[in-house]
Amino acid sequence: MDKAPLAAGPAATEEAPRIRMLPLLLAITVMLGITVWPGALAGPAGAADHPAAMALFWAMSAGFVAGVGFRPENLLIRLLFSPLACWLGVILAGLRMASLIT
Repeated sequence: MDKAPLAAGPAATEEAPRIRMLPLLLAITVMLGITVWPGALAGPAGAADHPAAMALFWAMSAGFVAGVGFRPENLLIRLLFSPLACWLGVILAGLRMASLIT
């Protein structure tokens, strides 16, 4: 009985998946913050600010994807859900909300 060899793990050229704590913690913070205080994404008139919400939810999604160590094969999707995209989404949402206040 020949047994097939067990997979030894990722190839030497691939980066092993690892948890990235900073994007993951940022995603959890955004998730909990918006759940507890949804009015944070409202404009001065009280209506929802959709561009800020979209940027913040993109940041949350990117934080979860990058935070758990998933690395998409498609380059465009990898860039859209990278740790850098997570921070970019938070910055864009902050700038959008700051522009509504002043």
